[in-house]
Amino acid sequence: NILLLLSDKTGNKDYRNLRYRTDEIYFKSSEQMKQLFGTYQGAIENTLAVEEKINVNLDFEKFHYPIFPIPKDAPAKNLDEYFELLSKKGLDKRFKTINKNIEDRFNYEVDIIKSMGYSGYFLITQDFINAAKNKGIPVGPGRGSAAGSLVAYALGITNVNPLEYDLLFERFLNPSRKSMPDIDIDFADDQRGEVIDYVKEKYGEKSVSQIVTFNRLSSKAVLRDVARVLNIPIPTVNNITKWIPSKFGRVFSIDQALDEVPELKWVKESKDEAIQNLLKYARILEGMNRNASKHAAGVVITPGEVSDLVPLASAGANGDLVTQYNMKELDSAGILKMDFLGLRTLTIIRDTIDLIEKTQGKKVDIDSIPIDDEITYKLFSKGQTTGVFQFESAPMKEHLKNLKPTSIKDLSAMNALYRPGPMEFIGDFIDRKHGRKPIEYLHPLLEEILSETYGIIVYQEQVIQIANKI
Repeated sequence: NILLLLSDKTGNKDYRNLRYRTDEIYFKSSEQMKQLFGTYQGAIENTLAVEEKINVNLDFEKFHYPIFPIPKDAPAKNLDEYFELLSKKGLDKRFKTINKNIEDRFNYEVDIIKSMGYSGYFLITQDFINAAKNKGIPVGPGRGSAAGSLVAYALGITNVNPLEYDLLFERFLNPSRKSMPDIDIDFADDQRGEVIDYVKEKYGEKSVSQIVTFNRLSSKAVLRDVARVLNIPIPTVNNITKWIPSKFGRVFSIDQALDEVPELKWVKESKDEAIQNLLKYARILEGMNRNASKHAAGVVITPGEVSDLVPLASAGANGDLVTQYNMKELDSAGILKMDFLGLRTLTIIRDTIDLIEKTQGKKVDIDSIPIDDEITYKLFSKGQTTGVFQFESAPMKEHLKNLKPTSIKDLSAMNALYRPGPMEFIGDFIDRKHGRKPIEYLHPLLEEILSETYGIIVYQEQVIQIANKI
């Protein structure tokens, strides 16, 4: 009943009217069911007999990819051959000369991708990305572990050469870790819908759906909501929630906060009935789904209709159809899911380039801008980064002023460090760069791996390299 009332933001609804009219809503034991349905002889036992006759095989090992259409004039008989053909063509376009290092890395990735059955995935992904580019829709250069794939670079899925930045393919795909590939793609936020429309047109509208996301009740949120329902004064509950800390990006649970935060000792020991009820109900509801909505980026593409594989529901103000499985559950079911991210930064860059061409007659190629421009690094060193993706917050600007970056690797490291957890090493990183602290390594073998980050482990790639080295 408390959970029902959480939907009321005003506190005006009558608790006595908005409630379940029975306390029988739970799974009952076989003995309880016999008492309820004792007049129906054999009914309980027959449920087991029916269950034993049901034979449904759910193949959770199979990947449910839509069939990518191979052009009739292509000299390829199957997806693997066509995937390798396009990848090789793309590689030749990316590199003027292909040395042994490039060739070995390329062949290694192609073999793994084909052996894991992901040729279709890469073909589908490169198709809608290149279609977006052909339509003039800005596409991000690549984010996340996919930037470690040379094949993704060759196909135009990413625009980052992984060999130039020592990025590891194994962080993206590993034969010993059987999981679906995960490529996040950024599009201009006002044209994201056009890409989804393209996918619907190619594979069928009923074969494409967006994905549900469930918003859970955290400790702070559930305490505030339950307090509102119980008519506990706002200052009282604020005096509790303000002391609940976060660690590594996660808010402490109610019990963890009560056990570890001295300022909340009075709450734990309180004899006040209102406080006791607040904790009682909040503990029960903590972690439960508060509501369902449409995932900001997730899209699924299926062979045949989505509803043949997963249940659908309506979500959001527009009543858009979404899968009832969330991102993790879709992954387990072998459903192809993509992250189509709408990024405002790409829209601003596009509009700026258009404005420059319109007002000054100059056509700017964003991909040809050098990454070693001294004037740009001076702007970063002054903290003049308003509007720069992931570098525009006030704390980040202060860190940049102290860091005074001189290379793209400095910026990459700062971007990686500016997150819960590694954030505490930002000061050390800056001091080591400027010689105020000595650069130290726990073992001489680590110097080769950690030299560019001044002896500090910043990236997951470094963790993998260290494990391999040791």
